[in-house]
Amino acid sequence: MSILEVKDLKKHFSVTSILGKKQAVKALDGVTFSLQKNKTIGIVGESGCGKSTLAKALMGIEAPTSGEISFSGVPEKNLSPKDRFHKIQMIFQDPYSSLNPRKPAWRLIAEPLLINTNLSKNECFDKACTLMEKVGLRANLANRYPHMFSGGQRQRLGIARALSLHPEILICDEPVSALDVSIQAQVLNLLTELQDEMNLSYLFITHDLNVVKHIADDILVMYLGKIVEYGPREEVFNNPQHPYTKALLSSAPDINKVEMTSLHLKGEPPSPLNPPSGCAFHERCPIAIERCKKENPSLSEGFHKNACLLA
Repeated sequence: MSILEVKDLKKHFSVTSILGKKQAVKALDGVTFSLQKNKTIGIVGESGCGKSTLAKALMGIEAPTSGEISFSGVPEKNLSPKDRFHKIQMIFQDPYSSLNPRKPAWRLIAEPLLINTNLSKNECFDKACTLMEKVGLRANLANRYPHMFSGGQRQRLGIARALSLHPEILICDEPVSALDVSIQAQVLNLLTELQDEMNLSYLFITHDLNVVKHIADDILVMYLGKIVEYGPREEVFNNPQHPYTKALLSSAPDINKVEMTSLHLKGEPPSPLNPPSGCAFHERCPIAIERCKKENPSLSEGFHKNACLLA
């Protein structure tokens, strides 16, 4: 059984134009995937494709417009907030703004325990110190404040806080993008070690294809609120099916990759307020035909899925 099952998830935001006309922004428009225990799905795509909205919907920060989310076969609507927080937690992109500057390190880590468990303050302190050691921070730093830590150390604090309730799933929202390259490798190695040690499952959101190639088991490519390609890492990287995936891979700097024909996309992603008819990608696609302007492709079946009429 999958540890996380998402079926036809949609999130539409209602906005009003300056002329008073109401429109719907389809931030998520029918997303379906499943996450297996102790596995990692890498979620990639340009800014505005729906990655962060997906993370917020899974965390319960945003209520989905429609669709189903299940944790180990239990619908999320049947879980209390406390039960949900024991299932899934999130590591945020900016390791400084996501930490309260007025609280010491141990309190930042222990806050979920103080709120969601019956542990005493001393027990929470001891637990926080243990988690600091687990993520590579000395326990004698427990009373330091966030500004007294480096960027990499602050992200380790964020990881320790996310682990405090022993969740089964971690959403990693660009967790290394704000860090120096040398520190990125240390944090990625830490996440890999923690996954093996604690049987964690990850949803890893990133713009960096080299990072996702290092850490993910499956790749999920999003464009304008939809999944356009979804499959095993090696299949997606070595045999991309969708033109958008091919363009992303050909533009990613990697001195070790096999040369592939470079695909240059035209223009910017269309506005989600006014998406194009047919395939949402056809206006930028270098191989689009007339049929692409009229038909909206659905995600294919099989272990390597794509949403392209010409794949």
